[in-house]
Amino acid sequence: MRSWDRLPQELRTEEVRPYYVILKGKPVQRFVKRGFDIVMSALMLIVFSPLFLVLAALVGLGSKGGVFFRQVRVTRYGKQFRIVKFRTMVKNAEKLGTQVTVGEDARITGIGRFLRKYRLDELPQLFNVLIGQMSFVGTRPEVVRYVDHYTDQMKATLLQSAGITSVASIRYKDEDKILGAAEDPERAYIEQVLPQKMKYNLEQLRSFGLINDISTMIKTVTGVLKRGEQ
Repeated sequence: MRSWDRLPQELRTEEVRPYYVILKGKPVQRFVKRGFDIVMSALMLIVFSPLFLVLAALVGLGSKGGVFFRQVRVTRYGKQFRIVKFRTMVKNAEKLGTQVTVGEDARITGIGRFLRKYRLDELPQLFNVLIGQMSFVGTRPEVVRYVDHYTDQMKATLLQSAGITSVASIRYKDEDKILGAAEDPERAYIEQVLPQKMKYNLEQLRSFGLINDISTMIKTVTGVLKRGEQ
């Protein structure tokens, strides 16, 4: 973890400092967390490699466009990276609608709905985890335009790598339905959903620890399985 003086200017604020002190004071847990990410992501990439091939074929055959969806997101210290997912929307979907997915979004493909339901579209993010751009648990990476709306306190979440899942992700698993009911989904996300999600993300920083991370991962898997039964 960087020293305070080496943090980006926008993170060196009094609103961020309490969270920095908490994380800085847990070097062993930070080391173990990264070790867990490396070992588990590598193992899962090996175990799920046959599934990767099947899903890639289904995505490719399901609609025109590439197999993967890549998008610039923001992770630790405000660094930008390209997140990788299986494509679940039609080609050039970003040019046909908003950055957020709402309700029964017409841009989502048939196979895409299945992948999203079981979060299988996020499997390629294991590569992001392996190379250190993401972690299994952490604040979901946002696009730059939404990070620009972060308050100084919200920016504390950028002290850690972005995550595949989080408590906020679990709480807002039906976020698309919430936004689908809004008159202006983009505005609703920025003014209502994002601040609420950040409350959970900041709380997760305050209670940082591998045990809490594992608990979040288990709850995520359980939630996905229950959603599949619906």
